[in-house]
Amino acid sequence: MPLNRRELLAGLAASPVLGSLSASCMAAAPPDRFDPWIEVEAAALRHNVSVVSKLAGGRPIHAVIKNNAYGLGLDTVAALLEPLPEILGFAVVKAEAAIALRDAGIKKPILLMGLFADADAQDLLQRDIQFSICTDDAAPRLDRAARSAGRKAMAQVYLDTGMSRMGIPWHRVLPALAAIAPLAIECRGTFTALTEDSDFDREQLARLLDVAAAARQQGFDPGPLHAASSHAVFHNADARLDRVRPGIALFGAYPADFGRERSIAALRPALRLKARIVRVERLRAGDSVSYGRNYVAARPTFVATVPAGHTDGVPRTAVDGAEILVNGATYPVIGAVSASHTIIEIGAEPRVAIGDIATLLGPDHPEIHPNRIAEATGTSVYDVLMHLNPALPKVIV
Repeated sequence: MPLNRRELLAGLAASPVLGSLSASCMAAAPPDRFDPWIEVEAAALRHNVSVVSKLAGGRPIHAVIKNNAYGLGLDTVAALLEPLPEILGFAVVKAEAAIALRDAGIKKPILLMGLFADADAQDLLQRDIQFSICTDDAAPRLDRAARSAGRKAMAQVYLDTGMSRMGIPWHRVLPALAAIAPLAIECRGTFTALTEDSDFDREQLARLLDVAAAARQQGFDPGPLHAASSHAVFHNADARLDRVRPGIALFGAYPADFGRERSIAALRPALRLKARIVRVERLRAGDSVSYGRNYVAARPTFVATVPAGHTDGVPRTAVDGAEILVNGATYPVIGAVSASHTIIEIGAEPRVAIGDIATLLGPDHPEIHPNRIAEATGTSVYDVLMHLNPALPKVIV
């Protein structure tokens, strides 16, 4: 007898490996489930971590799992990555994500790269979260919170070396570093974010290194330095410094140049977006599909409805060239992607049936690779992954 969802989750909770994962995880997709789900492939994550580690010359990896781990699920991914020796720790940008990771049982260091609110400081301190000193008042605010808690705070200094997004500007950070010394703060590192402009990145790195050298001269230890995102891991060896800070490459997508980067290293997409077909119908010549009648059948043809739409993360522009994999073959998206449904053209013969699994994103065919979907839909691969609905249940495979 097939397991129901409650039984599946109970079995998952009893697993010594996956028991710390959230209740949004399923041990397996129920055989009668039509609604979409995400599969996370543990072996692909391990493979990608190994590849990134080799590209980085064996440097420790501070895994960026911001924005719901790029769509794969925050605590799901953290629980799978934490046992890997290459993973030094994790980085997120929101306080609630840092707290959720620790409450899910993650033990390795967690860096909060965003600004913390005073109201969150005690919760973060109690969970040994590393704060970012990214504004002029961050250190004194953190010092007050730490003294109130009767402990030292762990923090890293976030330098703005030219991104102009977050961090203390490099050209006036030295007085702030000197002021940290007597505070109840232990510096665990110093980092910056690169613009991914090859010429300017060199200037940014020089600024980071100059600040670190000047800080040491005045008696402040900046700790390990890091600047390399997935892009720099592939394209900028000088940026790898003491550790690297990749995100999207760990999940099997290439950060910028699909063709060039896959010739450098073979990553494996670590997720699949799946659903089961809910309708198969034969159109007559002249019948139309979806809102706006953007598709009108020129001849009799079969179409199938996949119950996943833009609310689940399917790009609205999927009709511009994206395909969906069913039973080993890919079929083009037609009509308009609606909130909860996407329609594909099957052709003159009914090659699919209600209940067949449709894979919209994943490693199983070149046409559904995340970078290929990004190309076909005219969007960024970051959007393809990060716009996946975080409420979609996850299955570990």
